[in-house]
Amino acid sequence: MHLIVPILVSVLLPKAYSLKCFECTPGESGACTDKQTYCLNPTQCGSSRIISYIDDTKLLDINAKSCAVPAACLSAAVNFGISRTMIASKCCNTDLCNSQSVPDSTKAPPNGKTCFTCTGTDCTRTLRCLGEEDLCISTTVNTGGVKIAMKGCVSKSICVGDGSQALGPAMGMDMKCCEGNLCNNAQSIGLSLLLLVTSMVSVTLFY
Repeated sequence: MHLIVPILVSVLLPKAYSLKCFECTPGESGACTDKQTYCLNPTQCGSSRIISYIDDTKLLDINAKSCAVPAACLSAAVNFGISRTMIASKCCNTDLCNSQSVPDSTKAPPNGKTCFTCTGTDCTRTLRCLGEEDLCISTTVNTGGVKIAMKGCVSKSICVGDGSQALGPAMGMDMKCCEGNLCNNAQSIGLSLLLLVTSMVSVTLFY
């Protein structure tokens, strides 16, 4: 009998002290089918939505649910002028609390900040930042061994603290952010739209 008790404790306690969350991985349509999973670490449930636009055309709309780390619980955007990717996530800490998907967001108005952006190899053009895009960004995206440099507007949560540590490596970006209008100086660099979109879609919010 004294052997049975430790076995029962080892089996039952992890579930008793872990969080149950919905988990789903998006398919080709961008939607996903919920299943339930236990999260030992991290101890939050999360729902995320990644939307990418090319000009005013929605290119991608991906929903996902999973166990979440605190750094992934953010709302942010990266705007390179011709393309813009928005990341929205909601986190909670009770069983199966992430049952709802993150709603679609409306296009944010200009916020008065301006950064340099690139059109082809011309990086002397300016871009009006939108909504919560409060910093300028210069990035180098490494996709398939090819490095592409880009400039635009970005939310501070992507550049600073845990958000930067979580999103930077996942996006394959060497990010340099700065505060102040036109602080991401205008050097002549190239832009590959296909590589850009591929990189932005590779953002991993949940571990």
